[in-house]
Amino acid sequence: MTIPEAAVSLRAGRVSAVELTRAALDRIRKLTHLNAFITVLEEQALQQARARDEELARGHDRGPLHGIPVAVKDNFCTKGIRTTCGSKIFAQHVPDRDAAVVERLQAAGAVLVGKTNLHELAFGITSANPHFGVVRNPWDPERTPGGSSGGSGAAVAAGMVFLAMGSDTGGSIRIPGAFCGVVGLKPTFGRVSRYGVMPLDFTLDHMGPLTRTVRDAAIGLTAIAGHDPRDDTSSRRPVDSYLPSESVSLREVRIGLPENFYFERVDPEASAAVRRMASLAESLGARVLPVRVPDIAAINTVGRIIVQAEAAALLEPYLNRRSEFGPDVLALLDQGRLLAATDYINAQRLRRLMQAEFRAVWRHADCLFTPTTPTAAPRIGQNTLEFDGASEDVRLASTRLVRAVNVLGLPALSLPCGFNREGLPLGLHIIGRPFEEAFLLRVAAALEDATDFHSRKPEL
Repeated sequence: MTIPEAAVSLRAGRVSAVELTRAALDRIRKLTHLNAFITVLEEQALQQARARDEELARGHDRGPLHGIPVAVKDNFCTKGIRTTCGSKIFAQHVPDRDAAVVERLQAAGAVLVGKTNLHELAFGITSANPHFGVVRNPWDPERTPGGSSGGSGAAVAAGMVFLAMGSDTGGSIRIPGAFCGVVGLKPTFGRVSRYGVMPLDFTLDHMGPLTRTVRDAAIGLTAIAGHDPRDDTSSRRPVDSYLPSESVSLREVRIGLPENFYFERVDPEASAAVRRMASLAESLGARVLPVRVPDIAAINTVGRIIVQAEAAALLEPYLNRRSEFGPDVLALLDQGRLLAATDYINAQRLRRLMQAEFRAVWRHADCLFTPTTPTAAPRIGQNTLEFDGASEDVRLASTRLVRAVNVLGLPALSLPCGFNREGLPLGLHIIGRPFEEAFLLRVAAALEDATDFHSRKPEL
């Protein structure tokens, strides 16, 4: 069931918010082996659901999220509810405020059922958390769901909730989207408030939804987007109408298919799935054009320097508690402390030059199609991937095609686009111009309407 379908059933009296919430909680209990949640809010969720049913009975309708069970990644602050950020250091942290996104979801009528598991401190792509346990992929529990928003991706893919919030610093919404076969939307930098989210990086963090369908993602973005004076990076640009119509057209849309970087060192099945989606878009009226993109490898290097330096600076007060960090995160933070100030400043300078250089791409294309990740989900504990006989670190490979978008601050969406021979989902990465989320969602909806990938569910 999608969010619009659930909304219709609620208003027709065929189901109640309490029944939807009980079903979500039952599903979470049934699938505890996936370890998607750190905290489940059973009593509070049912109380919220009863209040939402009473509101509808009185004629008070908050919109399409009214009475819909959702979850947030456990780095989103929740007033009076433990917010761990997947870390031993913050294991007992209880905030005195809600994150802006939580406030907006509550105002939209959503029912918060819990806080999802994640890679420690949101600093990794496996969600193999040393303190709260490994998150498992619903399509194959021996495989990673991706990270750092792995619990959110797994919860949506397993049908526990309709929507789960994630954060994305170098692909942490879109990688779980691809590995778990769901939609993962990273909005433009500044489109969604970061207030009240435990930060990893001052200038690369983005907040966005993971959902079962494109239109569900559009409903989620509508609820959370907009200016917030408490976040000094928050844009004042007006919020668009994000929900695609029931019948969307791709006529004369220019889709750029990169000739360089994005299809190099990519599994042939992932590459073929993306090219098939480009051909489908062409059959729907779009024009698919070859384009050359700037030096994405260099942009990735800039992104890694920035995130390591800024994460180390943010967590400096806690780095004397070395035994309380997982080894992979501690190694990254130590690397960040070794970076020279000149390296960080030059990375930020190069970032501005690269943003200007990338703007030239939009003279030739309205959006780009690339793979989200170079392969389907690796196995839990797998450290390397093989491409053309050469090994590559799993973390670097998994972020290679998505990290640059954070550096550039562009909106991007991962859409299910097929399955490999092992039955694991593959993701199409659609990248667009700043603040053109409505356009990306329209393109993605047209492709989703013409395929059935989103309707396939893992056998659980």
